[in-house]
Amino acid sequence: MITANNLLLMLITGLLAGILGAVLGIGGGMIVTPILTVAMGLDIKYAIGASIIVVIATSSGATISFLKDEMLNLRVAMFLEIATTIGAVSGAALNGVIPKAILYILFGLLVLNSSYTMIKKLLGKTKNATVQAVQGDTLAQKLRLDGSYYDKATKKEVNYQVQNVPGGFLMMLVAGLASGLLGIGSGAFKVIAMDNIMKMPLKPSSATSNLMMGVTAAASATVYFFNGTIVPHIAVPLSVGVVFGAILGSRIMQHLRPKVIRIIFIPILLYLGLQMILKGFGVNI
Repeated sequence: MITANNLLLMLITGLLAGILGAVLGIGGGMIVTPILTVAMGLDIKYAIGASIIVVIATSSGATISFLKDEMLNLRVAMFLEIATTIGAVSGAALNGVIPKAILYILFGLLVLNSSYTMIKKLLGKTKNATVQAVQGDTLAQKLRLDGSYYDKATKKEVNYQVQNVPGGFLMMLVAGLASGLLGIGSGAFKVIAMDNIMKMPLKPSSATSNLMMGVTAAASATVYFFNGTIVPHIAVPLSVGVVFGAILGSRIMQHLRPKVIRIIFIPILLYLGLQMILKGFGVNI
């Protein structure tokens, strides 16, 4: 039975998850799951089912705004989604073959290394730098992956080129494997692939990640629906809050400078990396 207090808590939780997810391009599961399990005493399997719906709702709410403002890169999203899908299917097939403890530690180290790269990028940026000088990638040009967007924070049109397409594709395979093998969200991996490896600006990386997360989550949502772990009276109020939060977050993100987004994103990456490593050693936080 859902009480009025729990209903209000879910609406607020959804709102916060939507804002954070839209700004950073990551799923809201890291907010939703702990609150549902710790604060409300919900079984973890139902919390995970709800978090899948939260990801879809975040993607839907944010993508509408990002598409309207031409912030996300549709070609990059569709190209990298091929890698994510292949990785997820492969991960599901390999599930149980490789010890999960080893996988958690390896993926955790990868996330920590990526956060270190982001810290260097944050410290190395000049005040007036909007986008790094990137040499065009031949494959990116053939696939027409380069793009542009209007930065509302600096009031400038930003043209950017995409680099190291094979490396980004490989990273997305890793993201898919992480999702399939460990059942974790891969939003952080998506942003890492585009920002750190493909050298896309952080804003279109975050916006594009939002679209991709919704596609990936929608594919797995049917499984959770048919096995009964998506509970409507939990998912619906969360989704209402998330949609409004995502729309608000997509507006906020466009007025933030990339440096501010990185300052928010880096602690989350560090937390995720440490959480995965500790989980590999049997410690849950």
